[in-house]
Amino acid sequence: MKLITAIVRPEKLDSIREGLESYGVQGLTVSSASGYGQQRGYTEVYRGAEYSVDLLPKVRVEVLATDEQTDDILDVIITTANTGRAGDGKVWTVDVHEAIRVRTGERGAAAI
Repeated sequence: MKLITAIVRPEKLDSIREGLESYGVQGLTVSSASGYGQQRGYTEVYRGAEYSVDLLPKVRVEVLATDEQTDDILDVIITTANTGRAGDGKVWTVDVHEAIRVRTGERGAAAI
């Protein structure tokens, strides 16, 4: 099993969720995040004063998947999150040794 984590633009969340649902993903976790990558934030001028925004708003999407589903889910996330501009985000996977559904006690792929 793999835990797929994606840090993406907030405006891409709906299209990512729709793409994952159409693929058949049953559940995901979404949380707010802030950060920066190569773009290092930006500066704005508001009422004559210059403000520096160092941490950009992002969304963290996490999906638990079987090894067979991982590549397809990665493709869905990457294609729907891509705008071609800096700040599109990052996606990574981590091996999961055990998953347990709390309600039923199911383990492994059955818990997904």
